[in-house]
Amino acid sequence: MNNLYKRIMPSNLQRKIVMSVADSDDKPIIISSASARGGSDPEHGKAGQTLLPMLIVGLVLNVAGVTLVWRLGGEDFNKAEHNRALQDIIPRSRGSIEFKHQNISAVLLGLGQPWIEGYKPAANFQNALVDGVLRWLDARPDWLATKERAIQTSRLREAPTLWIGPPPTQRNEPPPVDPEFMAAIGRKYDVAERDARNRALGKAGEEIVLQHEQSSLRQAGREDLVDKVRWTAVQDGDGFGYDIASFEVDGRERLIEVKTTNGWERTPFQITRNELAVADARRDDWHLVRLWNFAREPKAFAIRPPLEAHVELTATSFLAGLR
Repeated sequence: MNNLYKRIMPSNLQRKIVMSVADSDDKPIIISSASARGGSDPEHGKAGQTLLPMLIVGLVLNVAGVTLVWRLGGEDFNKAEHNRALQDIIPRSRGSIEFKHQNISAVLLGLGQPWIEGYKPAANFQNALVDGVLRWLDARPDWLATKERAIQTSRLREAPTLWIGPPPTQRNEPPPVDPEFMAAIGRKYDVAERDARNRALGKAGEEIVLQHEQSSLRQAGREDLVDKVRWTAVQDGDGFGYDIASFEVDGRERLIEVKTTNGWERTPFQITRNELAVADARRDDWHLVRLWNFAREPKAFAIRPPLEAHVELTATSFLAGLR
């Protein structure tokens, strides 16, 4: 853990604390020692005092990000040692640092990202924290790419059957954070659009569902149908209103639209007018499979038409033509 933290005390700047995080592209943040203690600093004034919250957010975000990657990779992580190391750097208590990690978990959850295991999401944070997390994510657009590829490769090699459960609206499990609060973050920062732009993530999810369909038919003794399953989105192109054309065990068509996220099960997703039209026209055959928690351990649930019974559809854009 020690290589994550670096404390620099230049001899010619004894009154300043320069803090940085190893393996980060972020520039070190300089604050005065007086500001760190909560006092005044004639050299920096109010600016010196306002840098401390920025430092805490930036530092915890960097370390929390590395921590999350470790967790996703299955590496050991000592929370107590992690907390003590941060206490040595920033003037905050163990409880304060713990709660900041919980805040970051809640923001990650709302932004459709995997939250930090071991730090239960906790709300009651300022918008500045959301902006800070967004900047951190935007600076690292591929931070989960390696893990996503590893999940995809492992799943395809092991060929397990993906368990597809009921949608969360039909279960009695309470969400970790108020869904309306998380939904507000998702709408404000357009989490669905971010997932939609991540074509690698979408393709990885589709491939796992494709493999699941083939495996299920094979286990049911329908080898005659396995090779007929089509990855429509790849083999035929977009625009069909579904990604995979598969079959039920009795031979009926099974049309599957796949939506994938690294976030939790209630992360919003985009759906096109064409997909809605096909879902309505092919109600008996159309299925929406929602893959979530993809970077950690992919889980899934299915939604059948009418979609309005399970989701709230919100128009986010309109096509405007001149009169």
